[in-house]
Amino acid sequence: MAGLKKRVSRREFLRMGAGSAGALLAGSSLVSCAGSKKESVYKNKPEDHINLATWYTCEEGWPKKPAGFGCGAVAGAAVDGEENVWVFTRTKPPVQVYNPEGKLIRSWGDDLVKTAHYMKIDKQNNIWIADCGTHLVRKCSREGKVLLTLGTEGVAGDDKKHFNLPTDMAVLPNGEVFVSDGYGNNRIVHFDAKGRFIKQWGKKGVRPGEFHTPHCIQVDSTGRLYVADRSNGRVQVFDYDGKFLAGWRDIMVPWGIWISEKDDIWICGSTPMTWEEGGEVFGCPPKDQLVIKFNREGKVLQISSFPKGKDKKERPGELNWVHGIALDSKGNLYLGDIMGKRIQKFVRHTDPRAKA
Repeated sequence: MAGLKKRVSRREFLRMGAGSAGALLAGSSLVSCAGSKKESVYKNKPEDHINLATWYTCEEGWPKKPAGFGCGAVAGAAVDGEENVWVFTRTKPPVQVYNPEGKLIRSWGDDLVKTAHYMKIDKQNNIWIADCGTHLVRKCSREGKVLLTLGTEGVAGDDKKHFNLPTDMAVLPNGEVFVSDGYGNNRIVHFDAKGRFIKQWGKKGVRPGEFHTPHCIQVDSTGRLYVADRSNGRVQVFDYDGKFLAGWRDIMVPWGIWISEKDDIWICGSTPMTWEEGGEVFGCPPKDQLVIKFNREGKVLQISSFPKGKDKKERPGELNWVHGIALDSKGNLYLGDIMGKRIQKFVRHTDPRAKA
């Protein structure tokens, strides 16, 4: 069929065998390749190009960091009721707050934080920070005054008064808090609003209620807890008493979790993969970068992938070890990464012509 110039319909083309189709493509002008005629079997008009999917674009230059502010691994992010974006980063100052336009409005924590991990904002607008470098979880005012400390500073352990590299905390409206004691231990620890121990559960393992690096924890409006069981490549769901409710497997390696006021569960991470030979941390380095939206039952509602940047060569819009995630009321994503050492704003877009 070499040199064939016959025009065929799209239906005829799709009915052809692989060999015939390949020969046809090689010798015809049905498709557009480098150096070939710009002709196609598809004759869509511009008005046919409707995108039913949601997509995001990086807002370059956001945030506008003041002079002297260094770049560090961004472990956590949160958005408050005024749409200000709180950034928890491994540099000085570790707590940075920007308005929606990216202007710095507050910073603190130079003498307080050693190794930033995740941060949360509770219903009373208190700021909670997990510092795995000091083995502490702290409740602070918006200005950085320490209001409550959980754990013993500088001392690792696995009892009622000690953590071992804690990763995150989920705070209930009544002030009770669940801590994911996740790098050195593999447990969830429950405290009342005054910091008094209530209970704990979990140990290293793969069964329901067991963990391998409980990396992040969140709570929805009904009190259900969602734990990013990162090195097991799953999300585990529990009730208030620690009873196992569900496990979401074979979807992604979860790193960070954000839950909206409508109980949409947003999780950042990467696709499932095997352990690296001789590796100490699962999913590092990740092979790709994902943000997935789930409902409370674990149904996938939306998948968004982002280009993975090369170490020290990251470009705007790329992610490299995405770690922190938060959303504003418009659905814009704020994503912080570890190797990329930055927080980026991704603006949400939908095609106004798309009808659900």
